[in-house]
Amino acid sequence: MRIEIFGTGCMKCKRLAKNVEKAVAELGITADILKVEDITAIMDRGIMLTPAMMVDGELKVSGRVADVAEIKRILSGGA
Repeated sequence: MRIEIFGTGCMKCKRLAKNVEKAVAELGITADILKVEDITAIMDRGIMLTPAMMVDGELKVSGRVADVAEIKRILSGGA
């Protein structure tokens, strides 16, 4: 599983990254977590609102910080 977190390094972006890391740990799954902070790279992916999260190339969260429970549902295939 590949999880990409998009944001320029603001507090909300960092909080989303921490929530993703915690969700992955709690689920006990293996995932490559990549943080994308370059604004050009973010825009090239079509993301206009950060923070954002993609899972295996599919945009799952944009413009807000998802909590750990929501991320766990997304990663488990429930959302």
